[in-house]
Amino acid sequence: MTLVAGIDSSTQSCKVVICDADTGAVVRSGNAPHPPGTEVDPEHWWNALQASIGQAGGLDDVAAVSVGGQQHGMVCLDERGAVVRPALLWNDTRSGDASAELVTEFGGSSWWAAQIGVVPVASFTVTKIRWLADHEPRNADATAAVCLPHDYLTWRLGDSTDIAALRTDRSDASGTGYFAAATGEYRPDVLSAAMRGRSPALPRVLGPHDEAGRTLAGALLGPGAGDNAAAALGLGARVGDCVISLGTSGVVSAVGDTVPNDADGLVAGFADATGRYLPLVCTLNGAPVLAAVAAMLGVNFEEFSDLALSARAGAEGLVWVPYFDGERSPNLPDATGALHGVTGRNMLPANVARAAVEGLLASMRFCLDKIADQGIATERVMIVGGGVRSEAVRRIAPAVLGVPVVVPEPGEYVALGAARQAAWTLSGGDVPPTWATSQAVVYDAEPTPAVMDRYQDACRLILARDT
Repeated sequence: MTLVAGIDSSTQSCKVVICDADTGAVVRSGNAPHPPGTEVDPEHWWNALQASIGQAGGLDDVAAVSVGGQQHGMVCLDERGAVVRPALLWNDTRSGDASAELVTEFGGSSWWAAQIGVVPVASFTVTKIRWLADHEPRNADATAAVCLPHDYLTWRLGDSTDIAALRTDRSDASGTGYFAAATGEYRPDVLSAAMRGRSPALPRVLGPHDEAGRTLAGALLGPGAGDNAAAALGLGARVGDCVISLGTSGVVSAVGDTVPNDADGLVAGFADATGRYLPLVCTLNGAPVLAAVAAMLGVNFEEFSDLALSARAGAEGLVWVPYFDGERSPNLPDATGALHGVTGRNMLPANVARAAVEGLLASMRFCLDKIADQGIATERVMIVGGGVRSEAVRRIAPAVLGVPVVVPEPGEYVALGAARQAAWTLSGGDVPPTWATSQAVVYDAEPTPAVMDRYQDACRLILARDT
């Protein structure tokens, strides 16, 4: 049996799965936590990776390894490869002003959408580089290379300590703000402007199954991928598939052959891990919306689900707008959640629960529609993440989204996608290896377009109030 390893280095933890290269069956695994915070010494990632590898029985018998990682984080290295300062993660918002500056400096959001494929927000690497140049110029001067979390770990796993050996892939590079997915090229003019004239080295961008080097033990290193692209690969998502992840936030992405160009900045024109594109829309509000409403109703998660399913579709006119922590899709950072359509007849626990589920799913439908506006059709929707543990979410989703919904069995899909990429690098084939797909349940329901209509009416009221 030939073995490959996939690594998921996320914000919260590191996970390693070791799989049969031919079938994808998981042979063994390990995991270790990452420290909390939005600013982290990358050495913590390395230590967690080593602990996870040890727990998984080591990599001595593994033929190829690949890393999937959290996107956008800024890792600065000096000429010797030493870390200059703790990495700023995607969820560090100190570069909010820098993002607004960069949008203006290059002629507005339309320029960014057309030239780069994304419009800078605080999560993207390019804004963190500008913040570094303005607030820590000595550290900016000391920075000889800038890379992403997955690039850093791939490099540390390799047999070269030279920063010239840094490698990345299209999917992760496309989330930096200085790489254009449409052309497959870095934009050195954007990088230099963001860094106030400095031009640090960047990782070489590899193709989907190019070799990134070898480990000290001789295993091949795959190019790696950003976490969303790795998850899509692990799920076996293909053109026409949309993946909705309902975790702390909501993430909607779709595999397609069309290059997005959204001047509003809501649809990020990311690349996927197969040579295609992965347009993505992210919300600030996900499964915690359901937890908050359940707590307000004084019920546990299962009871909340039962309540929601006991109410009729449309919740007798109640509409939750789930902007509990502000929102980024649409861009309303100061917005709050709102319950609309309250009457003396419909203000019942079951309706409140149903409206919360419908409102959260309607916000995902909003994201799905934005991707469709870019000419990327969706034929199948897959939903993963903690929110899908709710039976109400599973059963109501196809009604609100208007299409059947596939719910795969729970799994470490980022790590599995990285492992599949490692197997692809090992085989050298034109397409990823065909692995046995996970058990999945398909949910269908009669569409309820009136729910989306009422949701959009309520959102217009908030938009008019907050803009």
